[in-house]
Amino acid sequence: MITTIIVFIIVFGILVIFHEFGHYIMAKRSGILVREFSVGMGPKLFYYRKNGTTFTLRLLPVGGYVRMAGGADDEDEEIKPGTPATLQINKQNKVSSINISNKTSLFQGIPVTITDSDLENQLWLDGYENGDESTTKRFAVDHDATIIEKDGVAVQIAPKDVQFDSASLPNRILTNFAGVFNNFLLAIVVYTILGFVQGGVLTNTNQVDVATHDSVARDAGIKSGDKIIAVDGQKTDNWTELTTKIQNKPGKKVDLTVKRGNSQKKVTLTPKKEKISGKSVGMIGVTQSLDRSFKAKALSGFTQSWSMTKQLLIAIGSMFTGHFSLNDLGGPVAIFATTSQAAKLGITGVLSFLGFLSLNLGIVNLLPIPGLDGGKLLLNIIEAIRHKPVSTKTETVITLIGFVFLMILMVLVTWNDLQRYFLH
Repeated sequence: MITTIIVFIIVFGILVIFHEFGHYIMAKRSGILVREFSVGMGPKLFYYRKNGTTFTLRLLPVGGYVRMAGGADDEDEEIKPGTPATLQINKQNKVSSINISNKTSLFQGIPVTITDSDLENQLWLDGYENGDESTTKRFAVDHDATIIEKDGVAVQIAPKDVQFDSASLPNRILTNFAGVFNNFLLAIVVYTILGFVQGGVLTNTNQVDVATHDSVARDAGIKSGDKIIAVDGQKTDNWTELTTKIQNKPGKKVDLTVKRGNSQKKVTLTPKKEKISGKSVGMIGVTQSLDRSFKAKALSGFTQSWSMTKQLLIAIGSMFTGHFSLNDLGGPVAIFATTSQAAKLGITGVLSFLGFLSLNLGIVNLLPIPGLDGGKLLLNIIEAIRHKPVSTKTETVITLIGFVFLMILMVLVTWNDLQRYFLH
């Protein structure tokens, strides 16, 4: 369990950091202020500020976000009239820090009760200094001032010129797409490393390698390099067909047609019954054969990513054209359970799992669902066609609908996963 938890946190951390770093680096290059880069959700554990961005580590390892000035995820805590604050003034006699939190204090700060403020356009705030309500004093605010919010995290204020909507449309499109791009890039790198670590690239053929221990196939006389060309008389031209037919026969006798060189023979065996993803499947102790050439290893990042992408797209397409089931989806619970299986296979299992998850995250994020990167890109495309952006009110409603849909789906998927893996 401890190993699974550690691997889960590492895998999730890598996925989040790579995805959000794509948004972060493209936003910075587009002149958009990134106010916070968070790994994890919920209460903060640690934060560090550099180059105008607050890097935050939060308690729950179930995601992360890049908070861009004026973006959909950027919700400033409203400074209501009567809010007590402590101000720090710089050498230019401008406010350099606004503390509205009771969790931290500023040394040599000016205590002020704020009555009004404009931190986007004119950059000022009004208030009663030292409790003197007879006179309202106006303080000029520095363009790069920070505000310590109620949770104790210091972030930079968001003037209009560095907000997301102030960037050009091409730069906003690139910023929205950059997270997905990094997911594909990560998958290519991971699958390339995997190709060299495991000494070759898995081939989608009916040729098998036999496990050295606990193998039903080995006990039945099957050897590495043999081809299983039929299962119960049905042809198997590739690994996908072979595994599908065998996995559908847990604990049941099957007749295999095995080809070795130019000869063929019949082998009868009974696949072991094992639980995978909450359901019983048949296993005979064979793995895909490897292409061990240097060329295959060097190109494995691209070939494996493309192969897996095609499989994921087919799986997503079947959800809309065939019978949909919540079992086709998996949330954090399913990922945690699958992490346990990947960890048992060692570094190759973890790398394969990381590459798969990265592609999965990238493809799913491209779906035109409000709240996902694909939904944001769809709004960008509509803006390009209309030559004007969708109204803020309409975008807010669309985003809210998408958020509610995703939350309901997440609750249903999580409950279904709990039943599949822990409550069955």
